[in-house]
Amino acid sequence: MSRIGKAPIPVPKGVTVQIEADNLVTVKGPKGTLTQQLHPLMNLVQEAEVIRVERPNDEGPSRALHGLTRTLLNNMVVGVTTGYRKSLIINGVGYRVAKDGQDAVFTVGYSHPVRMTPPAGISFATEGVNRVHVDGIDKQLVGEQAAKIRAIRKPEPYLGKGIAYDGERIRRKQGKTGTKGKGKK
Repeated sequence: MSRIGKAPIPVPKGVTVQIEADNLVTVKGPKGTLTQQLHPLMNLVQEAEVIRVERPNDEGPSRALHGLTRTLLNNMVVGVTTGYRKSLIINGVGYRVAKDGQDAVFTVGYSHPVRMTPPAGISFATEGVNRVHVDGIDKQLVGEQAAKIRAIRKPEPYLGKGIAYDGERIRRKQGKTGTKGKGKK
């Protein structure tokens, strides 16, 4: 039995979960509403304040989907109650971010500033000139937008300049040492 899949999902007060035919799940909470089509092979059992995911048999596809389905459903419940946030740090001389309305404008060494417009359900927040936060209720969409921001200027290994996730460890390279006294006579 999957350790992740067999864990029940607690449903906090103020959150309603509707499970329709063919495992179409709608979760409503204080931060918004999420709808997702989960795999029809899994059985979703809704009790008083708990949802359990059960698999029909112990075959390979069922075992693989068990933990995944439970995690997707749990991410929806957590998203509508507390939401998700990814933070990015901008390193480099002259590198900065500014907020223009809903958009985030990045100045990261190109000949022009790069403007990013958040999709529906996502918001950008800046902290100073070198931090940007991506907030939303959909964990997948928050991670995708954070990855798109990081892709504007990935951190380079010699000086560490670029956009990195908060807490990301950048592998640094030493660089050239030079050829003093070698080859010349």
